Amino acid sequence: MTALAICGGRLIDPTAGIDEPKDILINDGRVAEITAAGKLKRTNGTEMLDATGLVVAPGLIDMHVHLREPGQGYKETIATGTAAAAAGGYTSVAAMPNTTPVNDSPEITRWMQQPERGASVRVFPIAAATRGSKGDAITDYASLKSAGAVAVSDDGRPILKDSTMHEALAAAARVGLTLIQHAEDTRLTQGASMNLGPVSFKLGLRGMPAEAESSLVERDIRMVAEMRDAHPHLHVAHISTAAALAAVRQARRNGLRVTCEVAPHHFLLTEEHVGLYNTHAKMNPPLRSAADRDALIEGILDGVVDAIATDHAPHAQHEKEIEFDRAPCGIIGLETALGLSLRWLHQEWKLPLGRVLSLLSAQPAALLGLKGRGTLAVGSFADVVVFDVKQKWTYRAAESRSKAKNTPFDGWPMLGKVCWTISEGRIAYAAAPKS
Repeated sequence: MTALAICGGRLIDPTAGIDEPKDILINDGRVAEITAAGKLKRTNGTEMLDATGLVVAPGLIDMHVHLREPGQGYKETIATGTAAAAAGGYTSVAAMPNTTPVNDSPEITRWMQQPERGASVRVFPIAAATRGSKGDAITDYASLKSAGAVAVSDDGRPILKDSTMHEALAAAARVGLTLIQHAEDTRLTQGASMNLGPVSFKLGLRGMPAEAESSLVERDIRMVAEMRDAHPHLHVAHISTAAALAAVRQARRNGLRVTCEVAPHHFLLTEEHVGLYNTHAKMNPPLRSAADRDALIEGILDGVVDAIATDHAPHAQHEKEIEFDRAPCGIIGLETALGLSLRWLHQEWKLPLGRVLSLLSAQPAALLGLKGRGTLAVGSFADVVVFDVKQKWTYRAAESRSKAKNTPFDGWPMLGKVCWTISEGRIAYAAAPKS
């Protein structure tokens, strides 16, 4: 592997507490040396990237994506999904198990990581918490972890049975895995297609009450409290309501290991964006009220939210171009998360750049136990994103590297253009030169 030098850039590594001009030498897929800007000694054969005027940061880590393989390659493949990830500055993605068949076995977990899948960046499978994600018998967490699973979840199919959830938390704790819960009491949301509120009433659509999310989060936290001595780690996926976030906040005050993530669409959009049955604004959890959105923003700014995750959920065009209540939930998000976060969290709401990057890299790495990632300390994996934090640009869904184009952010202004994405020392994405 060719040695690579990144010179003249502003290195921001929140984990290492670095925010200053540095040069970086990469060799054999690892960070080999960090020096003051202009002090790096390069040998013959070293490729050089000029990062003058650019930010150099740990590669982004998305702990919640749907890559659709195996079984749903018409929506997305591991190759196309990770190509989109690289274009968005991501060097690692954690893939949810709701594939066909469900990833509930070591065989599928290993299959997703094989070189034949053509991944541009590192894929870390999240395995099913229960067999077939049916919410009954739990899977073999130790075997799944040995095969490469970094967490367990029945994402999209919440674990409703108290006994099953208790067993899953205990089993995950024993082997050192995070249990990720899609918090939705489906007994309260059957037949619903958006948030319950004035917009659903106006559109004549059945709505999902906020309590469907918050009540399950509260139940799960009670279990974590009862099992305190076992030290389970509960992570709430794509949290979307003020009440659920308040429960997580209180759990943390009580010393429980309860964490959560927020997706950009939930801190930027509300139920009003459904408009006249816009299926690109249909997701699960649904877009909520303005009050819920504002609570999520507050939670990000004050540190209760642990990570920003995209919930990248590609669908074929024909699947979204039907009646709103029949269309599948989900949007793509790998190429827009950084641009949206910089435009709104950093520029508009003044969250320091290091904090934004930590939410997108270091903190997801810590939540999933990805050692040597989320930092650019010497010896760590050479996962790097280099971007122009000042460059404004407009996102065009038609130009996406994903197979899918289902996004409400088509035409939105972004801030912070990715120039290079480097995955384990290899350039996975390079932006076209400015004309």
